[in-house]
Amino acid sequence: MKIANRIDALRAQMEENSIDAYLITGSDPHLSEYTPDRWKTREWISGFTGSYGKVLVTMEKVLLWTDTRYFIQAFEELKGTEIELMKERVPEAISMEEWVCDNLCAGNRIAVDGATLSAADAAQLESKFSAKGIIFDTKPDLVSQIWKHRPVESLVPIYEHTTEFAGKSRIEKITLVRKILFSKDIDAAVISMLDDIAWLFNIRGNEISYTPLVTAYVYLDQENVWLFIHPDKITGIFRDILEKEGIQVLHYDQFYSFLGRIAAKKIQVDPLRSNSILARSLINNNLIDKSPSVTTQIKAVKDQTEINNIRTSHIKDGAAMVHFLYWIFQSIGKERITEISAGNKLNEFRSRQPLFKGDSFHPIAGFGPHGAIVHYHATSRTDMEILPDNLLLIDSGGQYLDGTTDITRTICLGKPTEKQKEDFTNCLKGHISLANAVFPQGTKGHSLDSIARKPLWDKGINYGHGTGHGIGYFLSVHEGPMSIRAEFNNEPIREGHLLSNEPGIYRAGEYGIRIENVILCKKSISNEFGDFLCFETVSLCPIDRQLIVPELLNTGEINWINNYHETVLLKISPLILDGEVLVWLKSACLPVINPE
Repeated sequence: MKIANRIDALRAQMEENSIDAYLITGSDPHLSEYTPDRWKTREWISGFTGSYGKVLVTMEKVLLWTDTRYFIQAFEELKGTEIELMKERVPEAISMEEWVCDNLCAGNRIAVDGATLSAADAAQLESKFSAKGIIFDTKPDLVSQIWKHRPVESLVPIYEHTTEFAGKSRIEKITLVRKILFSKDIDAAVISMLDDIAWLFNIRGNEISYTPLVTAYVYLDQENVWLFIHPDKITGIFRDILEKEGIQVLHYDQFYSFLGRIAAKKIQVDPLRSNSILARSLINNNLIDKSPSVTTQIKAVKDQTEINNIRTSHIKDGAAMVHFLYWIFQSIGKERITEISAGNKLNEFRSRQPLFKGDSFHPIAGFGPHGAIVHYHATSRTDMEILPDNLLLIDSGGQYLDGTTDITRTICLGKPTEKQKEDFTNCLKGHISLANAVFPQGTKGHSLDSIARKPLWDKGINYGHGTGHGIGYFLSVHEGPMSIRAEFNNEPIREGHLLSNEPGIYRAGEYGIRIENVILCKKSISNEFGDFLCFETVSLCPIDRQLIVPELLNTGEINWINNYHETVLLKISPLILDGEVLVWLKSACLPVINPE
């Protein structure tokens, strides 16, 4: 069925159900970033493949909202459809709710599948729409009525993430969650976030691309734990183990009816990460605690076992990156390399590393002008040959049993221009500024964001994405609750948080530059002024020295680069068994000479 036919079929359902506008979020009932195929509703209705966006369908218009990462991609993918691109997070942008309030009338009805919308977003939209007299309905799932060959749920069996890697047992983690809930005078918690469930139960799966998660729900109180999951995903032996540990296993489809029987409890339901139907199901005189999920906050602070393993996984990942960079520098101009084949080759090098389980996201290999598309996704239609005459931006990551990685390197294939070198060096200055940051305990991410941006702002340059996102531990490559971005986030950056450091410069139609490493928050200084934190860079891979202009760097910045490359060489070289690759690595890590 073509896009136009799908929209027509949806409009027919809207007319039949007296709906004036229908919102498609593209999410699943767990509000996941990467969704199972059956929940890729935004992509199915619009053809837009980006990981963020929402589609609004009325009888006259179809509009897709997305942010700066996907403007160029959305413009290309929406060509030939009636769908209009609406930009978010830019000056003068009109939000979806503003558009609805301006274009629908009192008494009109807008609907959405409430399972695909967070409780917080549903409450906010209902408040705004009701003020205009617009009816907001979170019950209808119209897509299921028209998606005739919708993919079925994967029933691949789950597996254990053993304590060798997980650090703590299920019982230890459950006990810790209960202790914190008790301290907050909370009786129970509903956990619907798949990464939280995977972490809490030390389980992983293969049903969702790039994230080793398992589709399930959890209800936990001070005496019992219930895991709601499709029975075919658990072997009999593992079910017996769970039940001996006091974990009761029920069918996934029993979850909402189970919630409907809970009465007179104070229950934690994170409104940002729980869908609106879930929140509505707790109807029997329950008090809903809307604080951030205890499990999410514990999970984000890595313990010593996780930290040790994270360092190990990044050394392995660095070795894979070094082999890839050596290969591309040696092969460019001698064989045909495209954006897709480059991403595949990097996956091949990672797959040779111990405990590798797959990519942590779809690799972004953007050559020349494609590098300026922040989250570019090469397709058979856009796949560009990589030639020795421009910059290549490659953003990729791996999933290992002992960690999740995310790294971006921008390299020059050919002779760089002075403009490219200046842009790269300014971007590197921003990266180093954040890597070197020392800040008081309790500092929020938005305060750190400007540290990375200032060297670019000084040149009148900015970028539209965040500077840093949280990173999971053999979980999601994007993990909350913390972030480093311009928008306010109430979660402070804590000791044990793992984040990305990724400022960028993007010149549309020319090239893109991004330098990304993973950083670990650690203790720094304690004195009469308080406790201070800093970052340890755990990603290990050479930064392209031919793009660096030493004259634009101060002594401290040059020292950081040289110390970083010294660490890269020290930790990566034992894994490099090919003599020619080792020679290249040593050359790539030579000191940058201070021009003073």
